[in-house]
Amino acid sequence: MTLLLTAERLAVHGHEGVLVEPLDLSLQAGRALTILGESGSGKSLAAQALLGTLPRGLRASGALALGPDRFDPARPAGQRALWGRRIAVLPQEPWLALDPLMRAGAQVAEVHALVGAAADPAARTAGDLGRLGLAHAAAIWPWQMSGGMAQRLAFAAARAGGAPVTVADEPTKGLDAAMRGEVLALLRQGLADGGGLICITHDLELAAGLGGEILVMRGGTVVERGPADRLLSDPQHPYTRALIGADPARWPRPVPRPAGVPILRAEGLALSRGGRRLFSDLDLTLAPGEVVGIEGPSGCGKSSLGNVLLGLLAPDRGTVWRDPAAPRFGWQKIWQDPPAAFPPRLALGQGLKDLARRHRIDPARIPPLLDRLNLRPALLDRTPAEVSGGELQRLAILRALLLDPVMLFADEPTSRLDPVTQAEAVRLLADLARAEGLALLFVSHDRALLAAICDRILTLR
Repeated sequence: MTLLLTAERLAVHGHEGVLVEPLDLSLQAGRALTILGESGSGKSLAAQALLGTLPRGLRASGALALGPDRFDPARPAGQRALWGRRIAVLPQEPWLALDPLMRAGAQVAEVHALVGAAADPAARTAGDLGRLGLAHAAAIWPWQMSGGMAQRLAFAAARAGGAPVTVADEPTKGLDAAMRGEVLALLRQGLADGGGLICITHDLELAAGLGGEILVMRGGTVVERGPADRLLSDPQHPYTRALIGADPARWPRPVPRPAGVPILRAEGLALSRGGRRLFSDLDLTLAPGEVVGIEGPSGCGKSSLGNVLLGLLAPDRGTVWRDPAAPRFGWQKIWQDPPAAFPPRLALGQGLKDLARRHRIDPARIPPLLDRLNLRPALLDRTPAEVSGGELQRLAILRALLLDPVMLFADEPTSRLDPVTQAEAVRLLADLARAEGLALLFVSHDRALLAAICDRILTLR
């Protein structure tokens, strides 16, 4: 079997010391290598060391070979000529990978024409978008897409160059079950065609479906590795067992509770976007301490519904009543894609200090929330691009909770979190909602997760 990529003693170093301990890995044609682990465990840093895309201030060491060509990870400039042609990258944040000034289809066609040298880029693009359920989206802008749609577009662009090795960082996050199955099928087709895949994911079903080898990382160290079927069915390390045991299907179900006096009431809501009807004749009430789930396929209007309820978007028809006695800033949202919600060049800690000063919040409330969300205080000295997606999402949760909201619209708030951290963050949100009388509207593609925490579930089609 052809060996596509090898790494020997690959490590990542920063001002704090060794962030990723030396590891060895190899990737064969037709095989997948999946890296599991908690947010901040070093999964993405290891992949960035392979690609030569480590953030400023970090450096790699070790040895890297792609086919017959050898590279020094400490001098990443030599790896850039490989991007798209020999190694394709599907980054964790589609918003950072897509050009906001270029329509969706043009972004994929450009890769086919300039990298893959396709004879008919338009036809190849149409086929790619059609297989991913984006045939209707070729002419729209990335900022008009849902998070799931943007992820699928980034996937199509990453694969268009025909590179034999793909590095996919959370390729199924933000996607409904049907689309996750489609992405798994596409990744497996790439393996069947002789490609190799390095996949960083929190999705245990995806890891099982890809097969191959799994590495489990924690604290920058590989704590367990082995064939996918063996590791997932008979994990040896306590952390691996905890990771697998955090499946929401195993959580206890909430005790039903009567709803109180509503603080929000929506009647007869209807909304269309881009000429397509998302929902109509929709009624909803939300009471303090109530946890209501919203599910449905990507692009069905879940985020748009939340924006209507918050007053960020006007419905085509219908009315929304919000309790006028609630504080002005008591209606808060946790965004699906946190990079779009944080100033990119401002240190995270400074942003929280600015928020506290603007709203006269005691800054002493920040450290306890950092601890409850399993966040290191040192992260506050970094910019959003210098922390993992899971860490940034937990910081978004922290920022919203600082404002003591009466209603919180959580739009896929755990899509970037590993199962263990997801369990901790979701239980924290649900417990706070019920203990503090916070009305929580929770969007997720994971039906088992919603069933484990919600008093009731609204399904959009």
